Amino acid sequence: MTSYLQKAGTRLFEKNLEHYQPEDPLYEFYTDNRGKQRRRKRAIPPGLSTRDAKILKSVQRRAHYLDKGFNICGLRFGWTFIIGIIPGAGDVADVTLNYLLVVRKARQAELPAWLVRRMLLNNAISALSGLVPVAGDIVMAVFKANSRNAALLEEFLRIRGEEFLKLQADMAQGRSQSVPAKDSQQVKPGAGMSDDAAAAAPQQKTKFVSWSRSSRKEKERAPTSGEMGRFVEDVELGTAAPSRVAESSTITMQKR
Repeated sequence: MTSYLQKAGTRLFEKNLEHYQPEDPLYEFYTDNRGKQRRRKRAIPPGLSTRDAKILKSVQRRAHYLDKGFNICGLRFGWTFIIGIIPGAGDVADVTLNYLLVVRKARQAELPAWLVRRMLLNNAISALSGLVPVAGDIVMAVFKANSRNAALLEEFLRIRGEEFLKLQADMAQGRSQSVPAKDSQQVKPGAGMSDDAAAAAPQQKTKFVSWSRSSRKEKERAPTSGEMGRFVEDVELGTAAPSRVAESSTITMQKR
């Protein structure tokens, strides 16, 4: 009976621990046809602008290497744990990297203030736990603030993409918007689409015309009598110039 309770308690603890630990922000695991577990990169939610998609990919990649970039004996950890081992300076470096590489990048997606505060709260919890020697570093490695912030960003952008697709469907069918105005102000469906439209617009190429140098075809074209002055005639027609000078001198002598 005791062994049965012990096994049940262990399973419950493992289940709660898996629920407590955030998932890998960059990869998701699936089971193939042969029953083997494999991993693949997470798909970008539909309905997002190119800007938001790039931001999400960048945050997911950075959070992965900060929290789960290494695997030793089934234990996943990242640079956050390695740097946090250094007393004092490591904790400061972790807080700085967590903000600069993840939170600041995520804010470029026009996030609401309450979501940014939630991300900063995760960073604060990670920083406070890191102050405790050894045990605090382990808690920080398990907590994985960057992966949690990446999950928050992914879920928020997923909702943004879904709301944008709803608006597109309403406009196509001529119906009124089904998204409440208050939610639309928070989620901002279609954010970043204007940047995509500006990038996709054809740009007129400016043709620079050199006024000091003529084109090759113009140089090869023989000038007409109206275009050619006396000095130009002498330069362009090098062989004919001496004969014409001789003829002009002969006419002058005959007149005299």
